[in-house]
Amino acid sequence: MTKIFFVRHAQPDHSWEDDRTRPLTGDGKRDRLVALECLKDKNIDAFYSSPYKRSYETILPVAEFYKMKITKDERLRERKCGVTSGGASGNVKEMFRKRWADFSFCEEGGESIGAVQKRNIEALKEILEKENGKNICIGTHGTALSSIINYYKSEFCVQDFLRIIDWMPYIVELDFDGMSFVTLKEIGHVYKEFKK
Repeated sequence: MTKIFFVRHAQPDHSWEDDRTRPLTGDGKRDRLVALECLKDKNIDAFYSSPYKRSYETILPVAEFYKMKITKDERLRERKCGVTSGGASGNVKEMFRKRWADFSFCEEGGESIGAVQKRNIEALKEILEKENGKNICIGTHGTALSSIINYYKSEFCVQDFLRIIDWMPYIVELDFDGMSFVTLKEIGHVYKEFKK
């Protein structure tokens, strides 16, 4: 059995403009210790992360606890945001519903959920093949993780995404027998009101 522990990042500092280098807030740095508490007895064998700072920073205390390095994979990054026709960011709940209703939809210059899912699943399948039978921690994002869950559980949809949108960090365990998905367990989260 391969166990993948996905950790959606803790609260990011939205005043920071660059999405890739956006750090955690002070609360986020404290809240990431919930991930450590959830994972310190899980015998983690390897760590992977989105290259985005907030994801890497969230699982860093866990990796340090296990005295391991984190491998960054560009495919595990968050959805590239585009611009709506009005010029505003598309991160409002109406846009979430629109994206989930049509996995090929994206704003100008942005990325669809289908595209996010495709590259994240490609990365995950490589990790599953390489790390078969091990316990793995992956630092991730809300949309990226939701697209992965949807791939294995098609009933996971926009209502589920909106349910977890305020959970930062959010820790889930996906179990696999070889490449076959077996089960999902939610093992921890911190509620932080979504503000954008």
